[in-house]
Amino acid sequence: MGKRDNRVAYMNPIAMARARGPAQNSGPTIQDYLNRPRPTWEEVKEQLEKKKKGSRALAEFEEKMNENWKKELEKHREKLLGGNESSSKKKEKKKKEKKKSSRVSKIFSFLNFFAWGLFLFVTSVVLERGVWL
Repeated sequence: MGKRDNRVAYMNPIAMARARGPAQNSGPTIQDYLNRPRPTWEEVKEQLEKKKKGSRALAEFEEKMNENWKKELEKHREKLLGGNESSSKKKEKKKKEKKKSSRVSKIFSFLNFFAWGLFLFVTSVVLERGVWL
């Protein structure tokens, strides 16, 4: 801000804004917004029905999620309400399943290793000879 001396006249910003007059509106007024055409209640109901019909996949997904959640809750309830005998049986079943899954995973890892070895062998032969077998 500069000093107020006699060389520059001080201009009151409020007085300048009043001298310019009222500001021009660039957009719609509140009255325009309130007077806009709106759908009737029947049209709104129809639109909601269309949305419900269109989201069939979403509804199926939500139903599946609800079923899964109910199953999970039932398991949790059984765990809380069940005795020690049932929990020990469940533990034994889980151990058996883990043994089976570990056997299967070992077999698959061996097969995967074997497949990579075969692949490397074939590619080395191809690179040596320059042609496929």
